[in-house]
Amino acid sequence: MKIDQHISYGDWLPSVEKVTEIIDLTQVRKLAGVLNLDETSLVNGSHLPPMWHWLFFLHRAETNNIGIDGHPKRGGFFPPIELQRRMFAGEQINYHNPLLVGLPATRTGTITRLDEKKGKNGRMVLVTATYIIEQEGKKCIEDKHDIIYIDGGEETPAPGQDSFIKPNDKWHRIYKADPVLLFRYSALSFNSHRIHYDSKYAENEEGYPGLVVHGPFTALLLAELARDNIQESLTEFSFRGRAPLFEPWSFHLIGNSNNEGIAELQAIRNDSVIAMTATAKFR
Repeated sequence: MKIDQHISYGDWLPSVEKVTEIIDLTQVRKLAGVLNLDETSLVNGSHLPPMWHWLFFLHRAETNNIGIDGHPKRGGFFPPIELQRRMFAGEQINYHNPLLVGLPATRTGTITRLDEKKGKNGRMVLVTATYIIEQEGKKCIEDKHDIIYIDGGEETPAPGQDSFIKPNDKWHRIYKADPVLLFRYSALSFNSHRIHYDSKYAENEEGYPGLVVHGPFTALLLAELARDNIQESLTEFSFRGRAPLFEPWSFHLIGNSNNEGIAELQAIRNDSVIAMTATAKFR
């Protein structure tokens, strides 16, 4: 993977990160438990379900290298951006070949975009990381992550009163995250960002009304909704965060598909605010 020589942030320059590890069955079965799925349906040799690759190739920072927010200290693979809030904005994934459980795989990544902008709440920086995951000499997944850094700014208001009306012509599932669920997903994804499990920090330091539901976890739930309703193999999955979801407020997952193998999906808060949109394409 080539490095774009035009990308920099102060003295920081992008680098190539390469990680190899086994797509471990035990880890996969743990996520099945979190999602209330039958873990025995997953064995070595199974195709890893879409979005489950987030369990692997995780940054294993030493405890001494963890910042006050629970993230690894700024710098290294990602640029040392000093803005307080770091949020997962979206992802675009192309599936070329299935990842097989029980076999080693290699992920190669680098930073491919860095933009500084002025938003309505002040300065913001958008960073895109591009990853390629290969197994047994085959490209399996091409994955682009968009991360947004912003100033702390004002407090984020709590969701409003319940106003969601269930659509009659769409798939629908209601979800309510609780501290235990968020902690279990944080543990599985080795995500120590305190906004997901430390309510005092989330409210007092970052101005949220409660614990924040992980963006990738919301996207995973939308991918699972599509997987439950469409039998074909997923070829593309993309999502964009629109508004945060919080514990203890419920949220709704909806979606439908057309005759061209495309499913449009949304996560909607209890007050009808769209929290995430996603598109899934199938063979």
